[in-house]
Amino acid sequence: MVRRAVVLLSGGLDSAVALAVAKRECDEIYALTVRYGQRHAIEVDCARAIARDAGVREHRILDVDLAGWGGSALTGGGEIPKEPEGSAAAGEVPATYVPARNTVLLSLALAWAEVLEAEAIYIGTHMQDAGGYPDTRPEYLAAFEQTARLATRAGIEGRAPAIRAPLVRKSKGEIISLGRELGVDFAKTSSCYDPAPSGAPCGSCSACRLRAKGFRTAGLRDPRPV
Repeated sequence: MVRRAVVLLSGGLDSAVALAVAKRECDEIYALTVRYGQRHAIEVDCARAIARDAGVREHRILDVDLAGWGGSALTGGGEIPKEPEGSAAAGEVPATYVPARNTVLLSLALAWAEVLEAEAIYIGTHMQDAGGYPDTRPEYLAAFEQTARLATRAGIEGRAPAIRAPLVRKSKGEIISLGRELGVDFAKTSSCYDPAPSGAPCGSCSACRLRAKGFRTAGLRDPRPV
């Protein structure tokens, strides 16, 4: 059993399931949400609700202006792609990639984890994203864990937090099935990259399509329908 952990909580479906896994494995949970200039900021409101329901020890929301650098459709650098499923070239980095986002988020989580003397950091990345997003791959996560060992006081003292990605080798359908088993309220999560001002999902971006496919595969109805 892990005594204390930091969970990166975006408010999306995957991070909500990762938080539920962490609750099963850890005594104390500290949730970190980063408002980085994403156009789908409804996620932050979802993260608040998820963290409150989960009864985490503390939930912090940090502002880091990655939108100031540009380079991503998610932070206003162009339109969100709405191509038919399967139209992107294999291995192509999508327009929704945010430069170095997971490295920035994990670094923030690592700093807080070191102060808390946490034993683990949980992140909800998974292999179904890995074809296009370079910072979701298992080898990247292993490399960051090694960085934590080398670049922190906790690391040189032999107590660097482990980087745990419990969903990394699961499909979206498997993640949804696991979330149901763990009691995740998917109605309080948001996946859409281009939601309406009301928070309603667009239904046609890649994240909406992947979510819909995952619920179909899991044989469940999405409680947050388009």
